[in-house]
Amino acid sequence: MRKQEVRTGGETGQGRGPGSPAGQVKVLVDLLAGKSNQSSQTPQTPDRMPHGDDSRIQKCQEALLNRVKGSPELGGPSPRLTNLLLVEGLTDLQLKEHDFTQVETTRGGWHPARIIALERLFLPLSRVSIPPRISITIGVAGVGKTTLVRNFVHLWARGQVGKDFSLLLPLTFRDLNTYEKLSADRLIRSVFPHIGESGLAAAALPQTLLILDGLDECKTPLDFSNTAACTDPKKEIQVDHLITNIIRGNLFPEVSVWVTSRPGVAGQIPGGLVDRMTEIRGFNEEEIKVCLEEMFPEDHTLSDWVLRQVQADRALYLMCTVPAFCRLAGSALGHLSRTKPGPQDSALWTPRTLCELYSWYFRMALGGDGQEKGKASPRIEQVAHSSRKMVGTLGRLAFHGLVRRKYVFYEQDLKAFGMDLAVLQSALCGCFLRREETLASSTAYCFSHLSLQEFVAAAYYYSASKRAIFDLFTEGGVSWPRLGFLTHFRSAAQRAMQAEDGRLDVFLRFLSGLLSPRVNALLAGSLLAQGEHQGYRAQVAELLQGCLRPDVAVCARAVNTLHCLHELQHTELACSVEEAMRSGGLAGLTSPQHRAALAYLLQVSDACAQEANLSLCLSKGVLQSLLPQLLYCRSLRLDNNQFQDPVMDLLGSVLSGKDCRIQRISLAENQIGNKGAKALARSLLVNRSLTALDLRSNSIGPQGAKALADALKINRTLAFLSLQSNAIRDNGARSVAEALAANRTLSVLHLQKNTIGPVGAQRMADTLKQNRSLKELIFSSNSIGDGGAEALAMALKVNQGLESLDLQSNSISDAGVAALMGALCANQTLISLNLRENSISSEGARELARALCINCTLKNLDLTANLLQDQGAQAIAVAMRENQALTSLHLQWNFIQAGAAKALGQALQLNRSLTSLDLQENAIGDEGASAVASALKANTALTALYLQVASIGSRGAQALGDALAVNKTLEILDLRGNTIGAAGAKALANALKVNSSLRRLNLQENSLGMDGAICVATALSGNHSLQHINLQGNHIGESGARMISEAIRTNAPSCTVEM
Repeated sequence: MRKQEVRTGGETGQGRGPGSPAGQVKVLVDLLAGKSNQSSQTPQTPDRMPHGDDSRIQKCQEALLNRVKGSPELGGPSPRLTNLLLVEGLTDLQLKEHDFTQVETTRGGWHPARIIALERLFLPLSRVSIPPRISITIGVAGVGKTTLVRNFVHLWARGQVGKDFSLLLPLTFRDLNTYEKLSADRLIRSVFPHIGESGLAAAALPQTLLILDGLDECKTPLDFSNTAACTDPKKEIQVDHLITNIIRGNLFPEVSVWVTSRPGVAGQIPGGLVDRMTEIRGFNEEEIKVCLEEMFPEDHTLSDWVLRQVQADRALYLMCTVPAFCRLAGSALGHLSRTKPGPQDSALWTPRTLCELYSWYFRMALGGDGQEKGKASPRIEQVAHSSRKMVGTLGRLAFHGLVRRKYVFYEQDLKAFGMDLAVLQSALCGCFLRREETLASSTAYCFSHLSLQEFVAAAYYYSASKRAIFDLFTEGGVSWPRLGFLTHFRSAAQRAMQAEDGRLDVFLRFLSGLLSPRVNALLAGSLLAQGEHQGYRAQVAELLQGCLRPDVAVCARAVNTLHCLHELQHTELACSVEEAMRSGGLAGLTSPQHRAALAYLLQVSDACAQEANLSLCLSKGVLQSLLPQLLYCRSLRLDNNQFQDPVMDLLGSVLSGKDCRIQRISLAENQIGNKGAKALARSLLVNRSLTALDLRSNSIGPQGAKALADALKINRTLAFLSLQSNAIRDNGARSVAEALAANRTLSVLHLQKNTIGPVGAQRMADTLKQNRSLKELIFSSNSIGDGGAEALAMALKVNQGLESLDLQSNSISDAGVAALMGALCANQTLISLNLRENSISSEGARELARALCINCTLKNLDLTANLLQDQGAQAIAVAMRENQALTSLHLQWNFIQAGAAKALGQALQLNRSLTSLDLQENAIGDEGASAVASALKANTALTALYLQVASIGSRGAQALGDALAVNKTLEILDLRGNTIGAAGAKALANALKVNSSLRRLNLQENSLGMDGAICVATALSGNHSLQHINLQGNHIGESGARMISEAIRTNAPSCTVEM
């Protein structure tokens, strides 16, 4: 797309003509002739124009309102038609593939793009830019391009949009196809005959928008390379040459032009001539639901049923993002529901393939669905005869139109194909063809949707190929004799594989689908002969699989072959690969057929919709063959594949592609060095989709970290980066810190296990004083020591963005903690702090306690595996009486005993914020457990209590049981590795009979014995809240385990038990 010129200070007006009416006429005549007027006066807006011109505008508006009046699409435009996606050009997928393939590959989604409102569609994007001259709006077939144009014309005629335009000239290529030659003047007068010989100049209107709707329907492709220039608006030239010269600016250089087109054909217009490109998005989930509800306004039960059927098949549901397809599917499924097949017709139930859906639509058309009720149905023989006659006539038109890329037909076309015009009047034909009058008073016909043309074309080819002697694709040309259906099917498959634009892909799917048993059952007697598919189906499946050649990359044609096999209901290949994905056996499937099936599953499988997990199974060769399909995976997991640096060059090329939709990619535990990191970094300079990159456990080193950091200075999409275990050391940390000074999008950074010392921590701290976007920093398992902790503490005093800081295992002692706690007194954003596995003693705990009395934002504090002892834990417990912010406190393995547990118990009686307390691996004993239990009788906030390996016996368990009988909030209790015995189990069992809050109970390794376990199991008969219980390691024995499992299954069927 070309860059738009910058507007100068004196060009702020929107008009283009001088003030007087005579001057307006003269300037406009010159304008249309391509002459410039350097002395033009200040432009005049429509509301300042003379009354004579106002009347002309009014006449034009009235004429346009009359043209669009009665269009069923009119009304309140939907949000997707009033807010278009502003795109930067066409992707390779849009240029090269069938519309269905585009929707399937992108899973019905769209690139994150800027939204532009319909009323601003032709306005400058900023104060320093000018309005676009050439605008293109793209959208797949059936998405609503013509509806958009008609709504825009309707709204303009009512003065609601496009107020800067004094005249609209809406034309469709269906209109233009009726002319062999046209001049620019005749082009205008074809819309407004009353304008007269002087053409547009007679209207004396300074601003004009020429709308050219449906470039994909133009009978001759535009050729900008070989079209002669023409600047004479009165000279008659070929229509395609005229349009080319208008777009180039040789004719009407100041007139704005708006073209709508399917994406593939829009590429005929060179990007350098396009000022603005927009795209119409399809339906979202809510809009699909609303569309179906509007189809059945009086029967919500039916609309809900149709929606469920559509949602049951992911491929069909994705296609329903296209409005025309959604309505077609709704019509077919609505008809299916009303016919209500009985149990004996189970094969005729809900469609799961395209061909099945369209077969139901054909049955609907055949039955005259929507006609007057009570009308007698024709005899079976008449139905069969009329349907075969329709396929023989309409199908021939559809097929040869498809081969010639012809989608609009006129009466001369119908006659050329021997079409019986009387057939066009039938209700059956009316369900497939749409009739439209053109401006030249001729009639244009087109299929209601491109896919309907493809379905009818496939039905014709299927029927004709059983008796045709010569190649049906040549239509009268010289060809070798071809005998038999299989020969003709092979010819169709070869041509579809060779078609680079994929225009025969869906045709081949339908042709394959006509051989499936369910479709044969649906159409037997009307379009197909009963059981005739049986002689061809296996051979066609073999033929299709033979088309999967060992190419370097799995192309879209190969993936379409898998779609054909699916339509044929020959799914063994895809199912075998899907099973291998689930079981982790993909590594052994490397044949071309398996690769194609994997590429197909990446598009359609529910398992791959959220994340494609290809860990432990890909070689470089297989990855290379899948690159075209990996582009469109939202989330890719490629861990543990032994990928080395050359593979990163391949992945970098994917991430650099304009089509790339990958949002998250994990490359953990590979063999990526600094060269591989540099390849990925180069892709990050241009990639606009990736938000998460996981490179943990590789070997990128300081140089690789620097390359990625340099990319982060420019990249504006990456939000998550993990460089865990990559030996980046202080130099790498310094590079990353420098990048964070410029980057404003990265919010999560993992740098654990990277041998980073105090110097690297100091660099990161300096950056955190400026950076406000980083929310989570994991710095664990490094060696920053007290010096690094003090540097980070200084940063936390001024940083107001960081929410989570992990400093686990960093050799931090009391001095470092004192500095951090001083910062915590001032910091108001940190929510989570991990200081586990450091060297914090009771002195450091006292500093922690002082900070907790002041800080009111920290919610999660992890002090596991330090040296707090009783004194330190008691200090923290006293602070918890005042602190009302902390929700999670981990004190595991801190040499805490009963004294600290008592203090914590007293704190819990006052605290109303703590929801999770971890005291495992501390010898609090029965005395400490009893103190905590007493608190549970009053506490209403704690939901999780972890007391594993805490030296608790039966007395402590009895105290906890008494508490559970009263407590209404605790949901998790973990007592693994204690010695509560049968007596303790009985106490807890009695509590379970009345407790209604506990969800998970862990009694693993507690010497319960058979008696204790049976007590717990039988107690569950009155408990309906417990969801999981662990009784492993309690010397119950196999027979006892079976008996107890059966008891729990009987008493509490919703509870999961581990024995």
